[in-house]
Amino acid sequence: MKRGFVFSALLAVTLLSGCGQSSTSETADFNDADVMFAQMMIPHHEQAIEMSEIALDPASGASAAIQDLAIRIRDAQDPEIELMKGFLATWGSPVTPEDGVDHSSMMEGMLTVEELDELAGLQGPEFDVRWAQAMIAHHKGAVAMAEDVLADGKNAETRKLAEEIIANQQSEIDELTPLSIP
Repeated sequence: MKRGFVFSALLAVTLLSGCGQSSTSETADFNDADVMFAQMMIPHHEQAIEMSEIALDPASGASAAIQDLAIRIRDAQDPEIELMKGFLATWGSPVTPEDGVDHSSMMEGMLTVEELDELAGLQGPEFDVRWAQAMIAHHKGAVAMAEDVLADGKNAETRKLAEEIIANQQSEIDELTPLSIP
C-alpha cells in the first residue's frame, strides 16, 4: 500500500511539474545565454547605480545635466535588476555564476575599485567630463552584452529587456557624448 501511494504521489508531482514546464509563460523557455546575461547584467547595472550615487553626492559638484542623467539611470536600472533577479529565480539559477569567479573584469565598461575611488575624488567640471566618459564606456558594455543575448538567447522576456537596454542606453550615450568632451 505504501509503495503504491509513494508511486502515485511521485507520478502526480512529475505530471504537475511537467505542466508547469510546458506553461505558456514567456520566462519558461531559456538557455545558458539568457542566464549568463542576467547574472552579468545585474552587477553591471549595480555599478551604474553606484556611479549615479557618486554623481548625486553633493561633494562631486556635478552639473544639473549630470545629476539629471544619474537620477534617470538609477531609476531605470534598479527595477531592471529586480526583473533579472526574478528571471533567475524562475529559472532556478543563482544570481551569481556558480563558478565563484568574479566576472566583472570580463565585462566591458566596468570600472575598477581604484577608478571608482578616483571618480569620487573629482569635483565640478572635471567630475562631469570623467563621469560622462566612464558612463559612456559602461553603457557601451551593456549594449554589447544585450546584443550578445539577442544573438544567442532564447527567452522572449530577456530579449525584450535587451532591446530596451540597447535603445535606452544608446540614447543616453548620445546625450552624454557632448558632456564627455573637456
